[in-house]
Amino acid sequence: MSIKSLAEDDRPREKFLLKGKPAVSDSELLAIIMGSGNREESAVELARRILNSVENNWHRLSHLSIKDLTKFKGVGEAKAISIATALEIGNRKSQQEVLERQQISSSKDAFEILQPHLSDLQTEEFWAIFLNHQNKILYKTCLFRGGIASSVADVRVIFKTALEHLSTQIIVAHNHPAGSLKPSKEDISITQKIKEAGKLLDIELLDHLILTQNNFFSFKDEGLL
Repeated sequence: MSIKSLAEDDRPREKFLLKGKPAVSDSELLAIIMGSGNREESAVELARRILNSVENNWHRLSHLSIKDLTKFKGVGEAKAISIATALEIGNRKSQQEVLERQQISSSKDAFEILQPHLSDLQTEEFWAIFLNHQNKILYKTCLFRGGIASSVADVRVIFKTALEHLSTQIIVAHNHPAGSLKPSKEDISITQKIKEAGKLLDIELLDHLILTQNNFFSFKDEGLL
C-alpha cells in the first residue's frame, strides 16, 4: 500500500502538518526522512521494519553504517545517507546548549539592539521586535523601507508577523536620517493605531523608538503610550 493511497491523517507528512510533531510515530518520522518505500512496502512499513531490527532504538540505528542500511530492500545509498544525516543532526543537537533568548528590560536595551541596524542609514526603515510574555526576543526584522523623510508602516503586516511568531508583546522603531528625535504627526498616529490594534489581539505595544545615530526617543519613557 503506497502512502498516497492512505487516508490523509495517516500520511506522515500530512499528519506532521495537521497534528504536529508529537502525533507522529517513530516509524512515520523515519518514513518522512526516506520519502518512499519499495514495491512491496510503503515508506512507513519499511521504516517500521528498519526500526524493529534495532529494537526501535534510535541510538542503535545511528550505529548502523551506510552499508548496513542499504541491506534493506528499498534503501539505496541516497536514502541511507539521508537517514544517517538526520541522526547526526539529532546527535549534534543533543550536545549543544539551548541558547538563552535576549531579554529587553528598558528602552535603552531596545535601542542598543536596534542601533547597529538603523543608526547609519540614509533612508528611513521601520523595524519591529517581537517578544514573549517574559520580554525575551522571539524575532526582530525590518518590516518597511521608505525614503529620506518617511516609511509607510502597515499595521496588518506588523500583527501578521507577531501572530506567526506567537508574540505577546512588540516594540517598534524607526530612524530619522535627518537627525531629529521629535516625533511627527504621522509617528504619533501610527503608534496609536498599533496600540489599539494590539488591544484587540491581546498583543501589547511596549514602546515605539525613534533613532538617530547616537540617541533615541522613547514613546513609553515620554508618557506617549
